[in-house]
Amino acid sequence: MKGKSKKKSDLKSAKDKDVAEPEDTNESDQKNEDIELTVEEQLELSVKKSEENWDRYLRAAAELDNVRKRASRDVENARKFALENFSRELLNVVDTLEMAIDSKESDLDALLSGNKATLQLMQNIMEQFDISVIDPHGEPFNAEFHEAMSMQPSDKVEPGSIMTVFQKGYLLNNRLLRPARVVVASDIKKDG
Repeated sequence: MKGKSKKKSDLKSAKDKDVAEPEDTNESDQKNEDIELTVEEQLELSVKKSEENWDRYLRAAAELDNVRKRASRDVENARKFALENFSRELLNVVDTLEMAIDSKESDLDALLSGNKATLQLMQNIMEQFDISVIDPHGEPFNAEFHEAMSMQPSDKVEPGSIMTVFQKGYLLNNRLLRPARVVVASDIKKDG
């Protein structure tokens, strides 16, 4: 009995193989038919494919051009309007100065206090926009942030230190806007 069941299963698997083989043959025949296109059909497929690729290329090139134009516009607008907030704040200073000029009061004390208030307003705006003052009176000379206008002998200040500040310097975000213009102390020459 064991021999018969084994033979039956062998026959069954052989039949399955026979059945499977024709299906494989049909698939390979279809592949061969696809491969065996005429030259005209192959040319037509190639032309369609090249047209699709050309269309993709044109779309990508147009998109790249649009991105470039948009970036250029954004950079130009950034240049034009970079100082917009700062300028808006400066208008407060202008308004204050105009009110002082239009004022009927000619009191010197009122004028002086108005100027001090305006200066304080301006300093607050500068601080808001990270503009800091370089006022190096008495500090050692630093060519990176100071511009020496002259040298003067002094016994009050150490040689190489700043005696007088003609014009304060300024930094914008820790970058030099204008160096402080100063007089630097030198050694006193002793007659011997």
